[in-house]
Amino acid sequence: AAFNVKPQGRRLDLFGERRGLFGVPELSAPEGFRIAQENALRKADLLVERVCSMPPGPQTVLIFDELSDSLCRVADLADFVKIAHPERAFREAAEEACRSIGTMVEKLNTNVELYQSLQKLLADKNLVDSLDPETRRVAELFMFDFEISGIHLDKEKRKRAVELNVKILDLSNTFLMGTNFPNKIEKHLLPEHIHRNFAVTGNHVIIDGLHAEAPDDLVREAAYKIFLYPNAGQLKCLEELLSNRDLLAKLVGYSTYSHRALQGTIAKNPETVMEFLEKLSDKLSERTVKDFEMIRGMKMKLNPQNSELMPWDPPYYSGVIRAERYNIEPSLYCPFFSLGACMEGLNILFTKLLGITLYAEQPAKGEVWCEDVRKLAVVHESEGLLGYIYCDFFQRADKPHQDCHFTIRGGRLKEDGNYQLPVVVLMLNLPHSSRNSPTLLTPGMMENLFHEMGHAMHSMLGRTRYQHVTGTRCPTDFAEVPSILMEYFANDYRVVTQFARHYQTGQSLPKNMVSRLCESKKVCAAADMQLQVFYATLDQIYHGKHPLRTSTTDILRETQEKFYGLPYVPNTAWQLRFSHLVGYGAKYYSYLMSRAVASMVWKECFQQDPFNRAAGERYRREMLAHGGGKEPMLMVQGMLQKCPSIDDFVSALVSDLDLDFETFLMDSE
Repeated sequence: AAFNVKPQGRRLDLFGERRGLFGVPELSAPEGFRIAQENALRKADLLVERVCSMPPGPQTVLIFDELSDSLCRVADLADFVKIAHPERAFREAAEEACRSIGTMVEKLNTNVELYQSLQKLLADKNLVDSLDPETRRVAELFMFDFEISGIHLDKEKRKRAVELNVKILDLSNTFLMGTNFPNKIEKHLLPEHIHRNFAVTGNHVIIDGLHAEAPDDLVREAAYKIFLYPNAGQLKCLEELLSNRDLLAKLVGYSTYSHRALQGTIAKNPETVMEFLEKLSDKLSERTVKDFEMIRGMKMKLNPQNSELMPWDPPYYSGVIRAERYNIEPSLYCPFFSLGACMEGLNILFTKLLGITLYAEQPAKGEVWCEDVRKLAVVHESEGLLGYIYCDFFQRADKPHQDCHFTIRGGRLKEDGNYQLPVVVLMLNLPHSSRNSPTLLTPGMMENLFHEMGHAMHSMLGRTRYQHVTGTRCPTDFAEVPSILMEYFANDYRVVTQFARHYQTGQSLPKNMVSRLCESKKVCAAADMQLQVFYATLDQIYHGKHPLRTSTTDILRETQEKFYGLPYVPNTAWQLRFSHLVGYGAKYYSYLMSRAVASMVWKECFQQDPFNRAAGERYRREMLAHGGGKEPMLMVQGMLQKCPSIDDFVSALVSDLDLDFETFLMDSE
């Protein structure tokens, strides 16, 4: 009910005391960010002094974590506010706080005395042996952060490392900006009848994306060739970014940037990643060829005079095949997926699996940044309150478009023995309710909600001693496992039938509609996965051995031909739009690997009974509780009760593509 009605009752409280954002007293006004950041910086100075003047021991790691916590509590909150707050003054104050905390973190990462206090601990074998595994891992992670600043090197090299870090940050920002920058072309160069598909200013047509869903082949072709036309500045920026990353990695002792980026992940090293991608590509190849044949057949049917399959075709034509074969018009499904029903579905699932209930709480005045933000308390049947999730679910002007999960405060064990409760925000872009109906979700939005809630539960259920490894602060190729696993629940009829009710009639969503939806997702799924393999391979080569054998565009062409199969289009440079190279450099494979792990966990533990409480408890104990405080492969092993091989991962991904025969029988009944 809390999610299907508009929030009431804020307007009356004119004289109530105004609390700060997230209940932080200072943040009732933008100026509060300055106070919060100054307090954090003061506390940091005291902690640095304290840790540098005491003998090494487990206490060293605790103080390091407290130091990290005092800075993260301001920086994480500010990171969110600077992009999401509707008021400009708050956004700017948060931006400023991020900068000043960032400068402090850089200073700390190059503070030799601070480094030595940790180094003394890790160099003393007896001391290290006396640490519990989590404390030891956290100490090593802090050390790893230090070493990327080159602190273990001589003074000249240290200076060089700091310069490279700054330069990489600048190049990353410039490259990111360039990935979205539109291209323009003179009007007369494009056929008149397709102008209306694009923005036009004066004599130019502006192309701001690939228009992958446009039904007109010519529109997609023009968008592809113009949007991906190489920009010399962006090309230079990418080349410099890759070579500076390589220089930094070599300076601090790694043979390639990829070797450095993969420390501590499930994959551990680039050789394993490449083995995974090559084996997956081999296993997919026959299915991908079949998918391309099917897509080509549809193109031939709709456009006989021009039926060669090009890279701008698959997204559109696979959609056509899906619609024709399965009739999954979103408007048929939306009435069954009101936001309230979906939230109730999550609540039912978490109660059955984990003994956890979500309660909607009324936020205090000033605690939220927009009045349609809902606050959920996450409560366990015997352990009580576990943390808070703020749901910022609705569209508004200037709100970023991507769905994401933000940690506002990490969980950790405090000195007084109490647990600091985690606080997170889930941000989605759902339509508002209307006069006649609540907010209705398409099946895709419903799946996204479950996905993001997987991240939130990872944050809520992490019970790490240290906030440095709380919840989703774990290796990238493990971080998506809990969220992707939730997609399997969202696509299971036994789960969906618990909550999908027509908002007017109360009728349950018919089983064959759920089956059709699930099977429709497998249409051309091999070709989609093959595309991901191509992107991941490209990312590995770019961050592998330098100097690169040839230009980034030549590498793109070779990799596309070998790992995707559709021809490279001359005078295009897709890599200049590959924004993930910034945040996921050398780690783009993570999504595929996380999906493989999630698929195995689903099949081994939940497929038989998605509400199995014992499996839910094991999942919490083995995987969610540790955040990033335990080696990821050990968590996977604990959950699956065996050590999976690369071949197991590949088989799990490929078997997900097979059609479910039970569905065909059921649909034909």
